[in-house]
Amino acid sequence: MLIQTGASGFTHPHGSEITPEGVYLRRRELLQWAALGGMGVASGAAFAKADTPDALAPLRALPSSVPGALALDKQTPFADASSYNNFYEFGLDKGDPVRNAQALPTRPWTVRVEGLVQQPKTFDLDALRKLSALEERIYRLRCVEGWSMVIPWIGYSLSKLLAEVQPLGSAKYVEFVTLADPKVMPGLRRSVLDWPYTEGLRMDEAMHPLTLLTLGMYGHELPKQNGAPVRVVVPWKYGFKSAKSIVTIRLVEREPGTAWNKAARNEYGFYSNVNPDVPHPRWSQATERRIGEGGLFAPKRKTQLFNGYEAQVGQLYAGMDLRKHF
Repeated sequence: MLIQTGASGFTHPHGSEITPEGVYLRRRELLQWAALGGMGVASGAAFAKADTPDALAPLRALPSSVPGALALDKQTPFADASSYNNFYEFGLDKGDPVRNAQALPTRPWTVRVEGLVQQPKTFDLDALRKLSALEERIYRLRCVEGWSMVIPWIGYSLSKLLAEVQPLGSAKYVEFVTLADPKVMPGLRRSVLDWPYTEGLRMDEAMHPLTLLTLGMYGHELPKQNGAPVRVVVPWKYGFKSAKSIVTIRLVEREPGTAWNKAARNEYGFYSNVNPDVPHPRWSQATERRIGEGGLFAPKRKTQLFNGYEAQVGQLYAGMDLRKHF
């Protein structure tokens, strides 16, 4: 695919000539596997199995009644949402997770909820699914690099899980700790982040009804490259705030260190709210392109404050300097 540079003289392609991100990544990965010889056969089979929702267990869900939980935007195709991923435990390239994550075992799986709570508990996956009725929520997810998606997630408000352990009044923050298993996660061999990956929310953010304990997408369980078997989705924040493959949720009194904040404090603040008026040091946040709408030639959209969820969450930050607390 030709990339127009302005002075190059290249002709802007028609939409039908632009390779979708998911297709492009699949083609590139298959070419890489073919170059490696026989290794490509097994890898290609794993990729094909992961690339269709039919290979994933279905999850029944009710339409959500939470205000703002059903975005009216056109949904991102599953092929794109499941093949263009940030999941550094499985590699730095956007196409690495769909190939490498297939070795991740997701059963048995437990999530420990502990810290400043009256009743610390460990939940297996079945207990998590039975804790509350599953809902389908269509959320936008904004990547910090300027891409966005619209995905039908399945889960329920994280507040329902936290209520099970009875938080103490001294709990001010919620910390998420994700799996770090070097046997199945090749990305851990690099010290690009402080492993295990950790994220955090203020208590009122974690308890907000839009904050989703997520168990599936597109009517099925989560694909491994999308954070199986359990993750969180916080729709008004940048995508890296949505911890994947969670093993521990800890309620704490002090603001927890988070993976990207520790790696580059001047670039990734603790709050990480979508704010078009606060540019990343290396690029603007004022516009975005939607994955699945024409690749690099997708039309730019004006980025909305809080990713379009200002009416629902803006009051959480009343009186705060959103440039200082970015």
